[in-house]
Amino acid sequence: MGIHAHSLGQRRGARSDAPQSSSGATPGQPQVGLETQTSTNRGCDRMLTMQERAAGLIVPEFSGLSMQHHHRGADDDGGNVAVPASLDSADSYVPGDSLTHLGTLRGRTELSPLPEWNSKLEQGLVQQSGLSRDSVCQYLQLRPDQTVLILHAKVAQKSYGNEKRFFCPPPCVYLSGLGWKLRQDRLKASGLGDSCCQLYGYMGLDNTGSAQVDTFKLTFEEQPGGKKFACAKALYISDADKRKHFRLVLKLFLSNGQEIGCFYSRLIKVISKPSQKKQSMKNADLCISSGSKVSLFNRLRSQTVSTRYLAVEGGAFVASARQWAAFTVTLVDDQQAEQGEYSLREGYICYGCVLQLICTVTGIALPPMVIRKVNKQHAILDVDEPVSQLHKCAFHFKGSDKMYLCLSNDKIIQFQADPCQKDPSRELLNDGSCWTIIGTETVDYTFSQSLACLQTSVTPIPVISALELNGGGHVAMLEIQGENFGPHLKVWFGDVEAETMFRSPKSMLCVVPDVSVFSGEWRWLRQSITVPLSLIRLDRLIYSSTFSFTYTPEHTPPPLPTATPVCPADSDSLLDSIHQEFTRTNFHLFMQS
Repeated sequence: MGIHAHSLGQRRGARSDAPQSSSGATPGQPQVGLETQTSTNRGCDRMLTMQERAAGLIVPEFSGLSMQHHHRGADDDGGNVAVPASLDSADSYVPGDSLTHLGTLRGRTELSPLPEWNSKLEQGLVQQSGLSRDSVCQYLQLRPDQTVLILHAKVAQKSYGNEKRFFCPPPCVYLSGLGWKLRQDRLKASGLGDSCCQLYGYMGLDNTGSAQVDTFKLTFEEQPGGKKFACAKALYISDADKRKHFRLVLKLFLSNGQEIGCFYSRLIKVISKPSQKKQSMKNADLCISSGSKVSLFNRLRSQTVSTRYLAVEGGAFVASARQWAAFTVTLVDDQQAEQGEYSLREGYICYGCVLQLICTVTGIALPPMVIRKVNKQHAILDVDEPVSQLHKCAFHFKGSDKMYLCLSNDKIIQFQADPCQKDPSRELLNDGSCWTIIGTETVDYTFSQSLACLQTSVTPIPVISALELNGGGHVAMLEIQGENFGPHLKVWFGDVEAETMFRSPKSMLCVVPDVSVFSGEWRWLRQSITVPLSLIRLDRLIYSSTFSFTYTPEHTPPPLPTATPVCPADSDSLLDSIHQEFTRTNFHLFMQS
């Protein structure tokens, strides 16, 4: 994503040349994107039109704008705020305050596949009265979000005939955030009984229209931290379905029949059975890359009831029969493993490599291990081919004497393998140290019904994937790219609504609000101001994003004190009118070019 900026006018020492910034910035490292300046007007509660900005009624003073993208972990409950190392000294931004920092939001790692927005759905939206800054301010302070998190495997085995090969690990759903309880309390306060406020869900395969697809009813159970958890244990795909890829669809309802929405998983690849051939890098969709997420499970004698999943509970690794965890698998250099220093290394996971498994929720990691291929309960030591989906493998603790990762009932232990007398390149394992590895995916949807009185579904949920800054000065325009956009959405910078123009379901354009609505009085030396970007629907439904916007000040030293010249009383208004005419001319030139 390139960020291009051009300054359209100067005032009080601001520069007219604007540097360009690269899109390769990491979260928490602001990029200078635009030369701007600020007016002495204190906070404009109303939204400025493009004509007013073009006329120069509000002239920004700040000299840098930057966009930041942040990543939300799988354990994010929507209310926590993480601050990167580069912003450790920054204060928390409270909407309405001036010259403060906003803590970095954690967000989605990538764009999720969603069905496109249908203009017919907009007919069901009821536009509410104007949304005040105070209401949005309260939302930003409390963050009563509602998050739907779906975990599932990357591949699924097809079932043939009357058999049912249930997906393993089974797809899981987590509901988190303060907004779920707030919504339920509001429904109860409106006179609805407990029986009408219960949450129900159904999960199945997306229907292509060729056949009726079975769905699995989800039963949500309470978990610590106010989360709800459900698991679809009986989903499968039959040989009558000829698709090579499919998605899971989750439908959430209230017990009174009101639909909350339909939420889709990422694409899942259909395979006949695990490949026993030596994998090639050409089959990249079946290989496992460093930095990706995987799940491990152990199954005795192919019995479904004996399946145990590697998980983390209470800060310890366990073998769970009901919940599974996603682990980030990373390659580690042999020298780094010996020195105790680890850094990410790119590439595909191959047998014989040293790797580390890190829980995506808790961050707890296992020691460095060497992954070995398993054949007939033997660990093969001289194989270096790529690891494939649903392969049987074992994990030898680096530097130990044949100690392997193993389960015993619900506990995770170490098992010492026996050498093979007939073949020195093999080691004999037990059942508990033979694991099946499979790649996993995570997709999360976040919204807030705290300010809305909804009669329609919250989906499809708009997702922002990229930002591009255009223009400069007081007419900076921000192009927003993503999915499921529509004329029913408005862009908000913190608690300030931006003038928004809908272009297509994948693109919107908005005017960057003047920094004076966040700051106030005129000062030369100021702090950067970072505000979150949100999309708000006509019916006040809020979609928080994983992006933030930073106004970066130009640290220009204050001018030396000089004798105050005698000027007519109306000199300021005269200068303002000259500047307005100059800016108006520049704006038209910019639009024509």
